[in-house]
Amino acid sequence: MPSASPPPPLSIHGLSSRYGRIQALRDIDLVISKAEIVTLIGANGAGKTTLLMTICGNPRAATGEILFNGEDITHLPTHEIIRRGIALVPEGRRIFSRMSVLENLQMGSISVQGHKDPGHYDREEDLTRVFARFPILKERCHQRAGTLSGGEQQMLAIGRALMGHPRLLLLDEPSLGLAPMLMQKIFSIIQEINQQEKIAILLVEQNAYHALKLAGRGFVLANGRMVMSGTGDELLASEAVRAAYLEGV
Repeated sequence: MPSASPPPPLSIHGLSSRYGRIQALRDIDLVISKAEIVTLIGANGAGKTTLLMTICGNPRAATGEILFNGEDITHLPTHEIIRRGIALVPEGRRIFSRMSVLENLQMGSISVQGHKDPGHYDREEDLTRVFARFPILKERCHQRAGTLSGGEQQMLAIGRALMGHPRLLLLDEPSLGLAPMLMQKIFSIIQEINQQEKIAILLVEQNAYHALKLAGRGFVLANGRMVMSGTGDELLASEAVRAAYLEGV
């Protein structure tokens, strides 16, 4: 008898969440398969960041369920969710600006204790892996993180997340504030991480064109609801998407 296929990294059903009396998300359904890139696009205030934060437990889901590798994490505290192998690269990077690059990366390894055998965990090996992907971080490892350029800070934020050995990577506006050349580099890095490390990625991005080019599937969020979905190519070809999010492309 064939063995059952493993559950998807992320499965969300009927999810709603609130900020006080304001309902931010309404009846969200979303599934991300292993090693898949899924992108969320939508206007400011549509609920994209709220969805990422709700997955991480803050705010709490008001209704519905969030399953991570088949486990219900809907009501777990944030630190337990992160320890299971979910990493968030937040909007604006939120690095520890007064700490060194190296110290920022070391902070990223704290969550690994929950889902990796501590007896077999080698932080130096992970630092070597991150420095191989981001050589500029190795060059600047003793420099204060706040003195890095915007692109370097984004690399640091992603590198810090990778130190935790995530099985699901949540990226919130990784190209925000970057020059076009650096933006292209960040998208290339995201693609490499997905392909080489087989990490599932949920990408929130204002640059809808590049996000949809990168993603296998995409969802359009409006007023807290999923209003459209399809492959990246299908959404790029949609007249409604082009009119709303791809003007001038």
